[in-house]
Amino acid sequence: MSFAYFDWISHHAEVRGDKTALVDLATQRRLSYRTLDERTDRLAAHLASLGVRRGERVAVLAPNTSDILEVQFACFRLAAIFVPLNTRLTVHELQFILSDAAPVVLVHDDEFEPMAQQLQRLCGIARRLQFGTAYEKALAASPRLAAHQPVSLDDVSTIMYTSGTTGKPKGAMITHGMTFINAVNLGIPTCISQRTIFLCVLPLFHTGGLNCYTNPVLHAGGTALIMRAFDPAEALRIIGDPNVGLTHFFGVPSIYQFMCQHPLFASTDLSRLQIAGVGGAPMPVPLLKIWQDRGCALVQGYGMTETSPAVMMLDPEDAARKAGSAGKPVLHGDLKIVDAEGNTVEPGEVGELWVKGPNITPGYWNRPEANRNAFTDGWLHTGDAARVDEEGFYYIVDRTKDMYISGGENVYPAEVEDVLYQLPAIAEAAVIGAPDATWGETGLAVIAVKKDFELTEGQVIGHCRERLARFKCPQRVVFTDALPRNATGKVHKPTLREKFLASEKVLS
Repeated sequence: MSFAYFDWISHHAEVRGDKTALVDLATQRRLSYRTLDERTDRLAAHLASLGVRRGERVAVLAPNTSDILEVQFACFRLAAIFVPLNTRLTVHELQFILSDAAPVVLVHDDEFEPMAQQLQRLCGIARRLQFGTAYEKALAASPRLAAHQPVSLDDVSTIMYTSGTTGKPKGAMITHGMTFINAVNLGIPTCISQRTIFLCVLPLFHTGGLNCYTNPVLHAGGTALIMRAFDPAEALRIIGDPNVGLTHFFGVPSIYQFMCQHPLFASTDLSRLQIAGVGGAPMPVPLLKIWQDRGCALVQGYGMTETSPAVMMLDPEDAARKAGSAGKPVLHGDLKIVDAEGNTVEPGEVGELWVKGPNITPGYWNRPEANRNAFTDGWLHTGDAARVDEEGFYYIVDRTKDMYISGGENVYPAEVEDVLYQLPAIAEAAVIGAPDATWGETGLAVIAVKKDFELTEGQVIGHCRERLARFKCPQRVVFTDALPRNATGKVHKPTLREKFLASEKVLS
């Protein structure tokens, strides 16, 4: 794909300039497409004055704000590379990422100023720009950008670092073409249009926040509301407010869990939501049913940072009938399920999901060895265990690396967790494999119980034994106040293993 990339924001500024593009909920600032276009131009000119050139990186460290999207589009206009940073990482973790990406400029929020100063020294970053007063002064003092740099759809637009759940984080290179294809792959089945009003609650440093569905909405000329940090009560208020008229929402399973556990959930009018998407982790079927009972069929999908992210999606009309499925392949992309030798498996068999197409990363930044291991003949190895049924609907069984083997049998924790969530007393649950002298590994369930509920280990194990094969049932249960999660809301199983498998009592 070598033709020129077209600037969405400048197009909408010309065609529908007065249309609201962004609403920053923390500041209540509303930006029309015309204003967003001008601010992006001025920011691009300022970044150019700081030394940002074609291919140079610009890193951003901030909670959700509409300013982050201005940085993204300003980078696009300079043919520079946007590098969003996970705000929950430590200085040590960010030092590794910034040393790898080597940005020319670090843009940051005021609450991260001490960390940004430290990182600038540690990583030798030439310039910093702080959101707020300094940022606004820079925009006001800068002229509009004289000319946008030409880019192709094959040019890298973004480097997005994976969560680093195994080893050091890797920077997935995202091209302009990938972002465009994702807008098409997601936009068509979710009916995103100029009339779309979307609430973004996931962090914009993650592909879920940036591309499900913020960028597709801006590509279509719709309106995106940006929430600084997810708050279940405020999200429910916005969803139910007829004056807002929200049409689209997206979250990871924990987002929906927190909302349905909130007292406002029962009285919130969900009828205006056209699409409520969910992804990022296996969705417990009991949680799906809670939302279905409120007349809101959550639309499941599957994707990765490395895949734009959309790989497959479940059509709204199939959401109830195929609860638990991630759907079928998106329009522009291909996939297959293979065994250990790379041979395609039969329907119903579990194997590793491989994906291919214009929505797939060209590779990892500065990681030639990782690139060699991640691809086979252009197929990206997802590391996810999956199966497909006779109707062609795909199911993500679990992360291959989270699977454990008990007595020679593969156990996929997501299946066990689905059963655990059927217990009304459970607020959060996760299953990990624990070493066992007899079986090699057995399941350890880590559970947080809802307030005013009681639950015993015996009740949990008994419940599982009624519903699962014996080798899948947890042999032990530990109770905790809350499960550790990464910034995207996924349960962080390496932390669970570190915390609970280090105990000789657990392993005995």
